[in-house]
Formats: sequence, structure tokens, C-alpha cells
Amino acid sequence: MRSFARHIALPVLATAALLTTLTGCGSGISLDEPIEGPLWRLTQLGDESITPGGDAQIQFDRSSGRVSGSGGCNRVSGTYTRSGISLRIGQLAATRMACADPVRGANEAQFLSALQSTTSYSLAPGRLALLDAGGRTVATLSSGNR
Repeated sequence: MRSFARHIALPVLATAALLTTLTGCGSGISLDEPIEGPLWRLTQLGDESITPGGDAQIQFDRSSGRVSGSGGCNRVSGTYTRSGISLRIGQLAATRMACADPVRGANEAQFLSALQSTTSYSLAPGRLALLDAGGRTVATLSSGNR
């Protein structure tokens, strides 16, 4: 029986463990890949693309646990917590300047709502998708130039 365990079972278990590890890495990005650092520019709200050139953007700061940026017209800031792919953004504070462009104002309101409803995220190279509790993408952001 020891011979069986040594020659058959151990290699099978080692192969299974290796396949499990490699399958988890299929995306090439760790589930705990940091979102902190880059300036994330809004590119999409739900299923709707945002016109390039908008100012809506956010940045996460790990050392302070704060998120800050712009909704498009107003500066925003607040706290966040992240663990693995779980992401919670606390109550946001914003300046109260009026948007001259009503479309931009509507996009800002929707963006702030999307930030507040975020419960997790999905990360791909240069792309951050914010997801709600149902797993739906509420906003997509890009760290590259548009």
C-alpha cells in the first residue's frame, strides 16, 4: 500500500494542487491586486459610454483609506475599505458647484450613486469595473489615457 501512495497518489495530488493554483491565476491578476495608486477615469456608467474628455475620476489612497476625485463638476472625497475583491465606499462629501452642462450634471449624479452602491470590483489591465450587490457593473473606469 505504501508503494501505491508513493508512486501514484502523491503525484496525482501534486498535479491536482498545481492545476488548482494555475486555474486561479487564469486572469493573470491576483484577486487582491491593488486598485490604489492609479487615477481612474470614468469611461462607462452602467451600459452607457461616457463622452471622452469628461473630468469624472477617482483615486484610492491605501495609506489614508480615502478615495478622492471629481464627479465631473464637483470634487468628491470619502473613505473606503477593500478586502480581496470586496470594496465599500463610505459616505462621500462633495463640493456643491452647479454643472453648466445638464448632461454632465446627470452623469455626475449617476457616478456618485454608482460609487455608493459599489460592493465589489473586477480588475483587468488598465480597467476597473465597479460592481453592485447583484454583480452588475455600475461604472467602468480606465487608468490609461483616453
